Amino acid sequence: MKLKILLLQARHKHDLALHEERQSFADRAGLDIEQIVPHDMLQSPPTLAQIRQYDALMVGGSGAFSVPKQNLPNQPAVLDVLAEVVEIGHPTFASCFGFHLMVSALGGRVIYDPDCMEVGTYELFLTENGRADELFNYLPGSFNVQLGHKDRAEQLPDGVLNLASSLNAPYQAFRIPGKPIWTTQFHPEMTGAENRIRFDRYVDEYASIYSPEELTAVLDRFAESPEADELIPRFLETVFG
Repeated sequence: MKLKILLLQARHKHDLALHEERQSFADRAGLDIEQIVPHDMLQSPPTLAQIRQYDALMVGGSGAFSVPKQNLPNQPAVLDVLAEVVEIGHPTFASCFGFHLMVSALGGRVIYDPDCMEVGTYELFLTENGRADELFNYLPGSFNVQLGHKDRAEQLPDGVLNLASSLNAPYQAFRIPGKPIWTTQFHPEMTGAENRIRFDRYVDEYASIYSPEELTAVLDRFAESPEADELIPRFLETVFG
């Protein structure tokens, strides 16, 4: 596909995931890296005019920023432009931090909830809306995904369709009805191997959160997520044919 996609990122320059994330989106999408054009939200929020220059918008994760902590620079402006994106129906796929931004932009509520933290590979379950959704309907009733979050959606915005849940979080994905806009709390752009690499990089930080037994359980839980790996290319196929 000869597409140009704008990728919104919220990562410090020294964060190795800054470049890895762009490559992961390109790899899952089946596109050349040059087709994924990064925009650094730490420098400035994008404008709607900038976003509309691209065929689609994607929003990635975040290493240091949190919607409920409101520590993203210019966060209100970012939320405003995402609400405008939804209003005009510009093709969009957002994951993890992008999911939390979209929830907040549309009037839902995101909370910091470390007790329900999900890091590693987890099983998700399709909702009835997920089974009927034109993008998610290929997925089995339960499937593996890659997760890494301490925040979660406590309340979805009015009018969106909840597509998937986990045992710890009832809202793992939603879709804007009638518009080519989907968002997931999980990372369909990441493989299990990529998620494990990122976890290993911060294992000392996690060791201060988990007991040794819990840390071992997390490490044992990493696995591949082949069904979720298909989500981004299927998004492009669904929207652009």
